[in-house]
Amino acid sequence: MSIGNYLKNRIRSFKYAFNGLAELVVNEPNMRIHLVAACAVLFAGAWFAITPAEWSMVVLSIVLVLGGEAMNTAIEHLADVVSPEFHPLIKKAKDVAAAAVFLFALGAAAVGMIIFLPRIIALF
Repeated sequence: MSIGNYLKNRIRSFKYAFNGLAELVVNEPNMRIHLVAACAVLFAGAWFAITPAEWSMVVLSIVLVLGGEAMNTAIEHLADVVSPEFHPLIKKAKDVAAAAVFLFALGAAAVGMIIFLPRIIALF
């Protein structure tokens, strides 16, 4: 494969990724909720001047939730193509994928409470 073709393929892969991000933001209400929450947490991190280690945990938590939501959406779309009619195993797969996002979100909330709750309490 030539360098030119390699570069074209890499650029194309980024285009596909950005198409997927646009799909998530435009058509997935839960992704928009996660993005609003992420913006609020990023603002809070700047406001409270959290440490670099805390930033690492916050960013990792945000990425896990957003990535989990993306994977959940991909599983749902694929399952709908594989079985347009109701199937109990497809329902289980969708439920487990949704549970994964929920677990990521719970973990992110725990990280947020550990980092931000003492600072919020100190305000009062």
